[in-house]
Amino acid sequence: MFSPKEVAQNYIATGIAKTKNPISKMLLLAILAGMFIALAGVGATIGSVTIASASLAKIVSAVIFPVGLVMVLVAGSELFTGNNLLIIPVMEKQVKVSAMLKNWFFVYLGNLIGGILVAALVVYGHTFSVFSNEAAASVIKTAVAKVSLSFGDAFLRGILCNFLVCIAVWISFAAKDVVGKIVGLFLPIMTFVLSGYEHSVANMYYISAGLFAQRNPAYAAAVPTGTSLMNLTWGNMFAKNLLPVTLGNIVGGMVLVGLVYWFVYLRNADKDAKAKQSPKQPVHK
Repeated sequence: MFSPKEVAQNYIATGIAKTKNPISKMLLLAILAGMFIALAGVGATIGSVTIASASLAKIVSAVIFPVGLVMVLVAGSELFTGNNLLIIPVMEKQVKVSAMLKNWFFVYLGNLIGGILVAALVVYGHTFSVFSNEAAASVIKTAVAKVSLSFGDAFLRGILCNFLVCIAVWISFAAKDVVGKIVGLFLPIMTFVLSGYEHSVANMYYISAGLFAQRNPAYAAAVPTGTSLMNLTWGNMFAKNLLPVTLGNIVGGMVLVGLVYWFVYLRNADKDAKAKQSPKQPVHK
């Protein structure tokens, strides 16, 4: 496996390649990533409603969801939250800030398109009608809960989420084979789902799926009494969830992982290497 320092060094070339992709390629790969994460969310939801115990259902959901990042990293695509690590080549002056922001913008847009696309396909394809519409009720309740978070809660949960996601990506980059990548990323992603942290790209799917599902009278009727759907709007999806969660994801991924590992392993690395190579001058008395 690669050492943490080697991962940091290797990511410079990876980051340069990401920012040099043409917009069309960047956008298409981002749409795929949004679809991969969304489909993992679909599987996690359906898996969880097969379990009567709420606590066990949460564990089942957390075990299934990491398949999304497996598809992103192994099949190849562009995920906004993982690309927060682009700060590393920026700090090494190999990528301009403008190039990083351009990548973030188009990848975020593509992830959004992919998430909404899958949400529409599964809702209007009646995927959630299984188990007497229990899956549909779960999707709607999840969306309502996400748009009901306070700005502060969403922001802080976003920080913790992408700290774990970028650590998962980092660990996968340390592996030299597919099995190692999958095993390495699994536990951090499972932990973030189990803990209830907030992932902007996953929420693009979860909330839009809830918005589509609530328009189906049979699905809406399956939601438990007392669950208000008034807050579940497109405006709240962006303003009350995606905005604070995205900002939190940036802090968690860019600052707590990207900047920290750059500082530890790459800052002044050239000077340190030259200092070790230069011979010590003899001391004359």
